[in-house]
Amino acid sequence: MLVSIAGHATPIKELLWLLSLIAGIIICKLVYQLTGAISPFFFTGYVKLDCQKKLEWNNRGFSTFHALLVTAASLYLLLESDLFCDGAQDELIINRTSAFSDTILGISTGYFLADLAMIFYYFPALGGTEYVLHHGLSMFAIVQSLLSGQAQIYIFMVLFTESTTPFVNLRWYLDVAGQKNSQLYVINGVALFLGWLVARILLFLFFFHHMFNHFHQIKNVYPLGFYSLLTVPPILALLNIVWFWKITKGLIKTLRKARHSQ
Repeated sequence: MLVSIAGHATPIKELLWLLSLIAGIIICKLVYQLTGAISPFFFTGYVKLDCQKKLEWNNRGFSTFHALLVTAASLYLLLESDLFCDGAQDELIINRTSAFSDTILGISTGYFLADLAMIFYYFPALGGTEYVLHHGLSMFAIVQSLLSGQAQIYIFMVLFTESTTPFVNLRWYLDVAGQKNSQLYVINGVALFLGWLVARILLFLFFFHHMFNHFHQIKNVYPLGFYSLLTVPPILALLNIVWFWKITKGLIKTLRKARHSQ
């Protein structure tokens, strides 16, 4: 039996969590292999890449898939579904869950576990300390929310920030493909800047505003979860600000280069 937090776990839920986690790992493996199989048809230079570049190329394939999956799920749960709507249910927003939300969190845990394992195994080829910190904190928060059934609304707000990942990965793909001077690279850079500003800066301001307005509910979260809510999001927000500064400098450099090449 898995660890039960706040008396939330049941045998059926535990089975769902375990199957979802395993599914997340398997999906990562399948998409990793699929990325390697189809990439030569879209980029002939793929076969000439060294082993390390191919490794990261395929790794970014399943990170993009995960980002698209959790972004779509977060949009549905936060905007379309009434799961987290004020007044829609008698249950406190902080305690609301569903089989679908649990499944997505389980799959996401499997992704972060698989990606973190690859980062450690090939360290630092797939990312440095900041990636380990980001993935570790994300997985720590998701697992707590999954096992306790609490604060899922905030987990999905944070998971929506993964919507910027496809732009980050496309920038890397274009760089490796020798397309840094292309119009697509410039357009993607602008889209990444705007997406990061909305999804990772402004959204976090709304995140903290929502927490402040619902703090009377947050106080009902079990102790470790409560203090995690007060510490983990600010750390992630700080990481996002640091990365946003780097993205802004990169965009300015790209726009200047594009202007001079005209």
